[in-house]
Amino acid sequence: MIVGDKAPEVLGINEKGEEIRLNNYKGKKIVLYFYPKDMTSGCTTQACNLRDNYTELRKAGYEVIGVSVDDEKSHQKFIEKNNLPFPLIADTDKKLVEQFGVWGEKSMYGRKYMGTFRTTFIINEEGVIERIIAPKEVKTKDHAAQIL
Repeated sequence: MIVGDKAPEVLGINEKGEEIRLNNYKGKKIVLYFYPKDMTSGCTTQACNLRDNYTELRKAGYEVIGVSVDDEKSHQKFIEKNNLPFPLIADTDKKLVEQFGVWGEKSMYGRKYMGTFRTTFIINEEGVIERIIAPKEVKTKDHAAQIL
């Protein structure tokens, strides 16, 4: 997906097993942020930064939705442990990460593996992608400020 593309109507299933649709967010901008894994340090830092600035983001008209390929149970634990006020999509079939082009080969310590690239998509009120914060640009400690 690139700037100007229309986001899919059905985004996925959240930690409660509920379907998340663009229609549920009419008139709001969506911060759809993809992250690699629940309970890891960078992902926790990013989620907590969004949590700590959630009121400001909402005042500015944004709704936050996180996405990873972890399952619903893992998301529930992550939300409870970090007191997250926003839903997390359990993209276990990797449909959304592939649709948005954020799934691919990564490498750590010389080992190659498939994973999610930390990327944030800002979707406007009409459901069109208006901004993308690319993997190398995402600052986990200061992500809300990047969005605002």
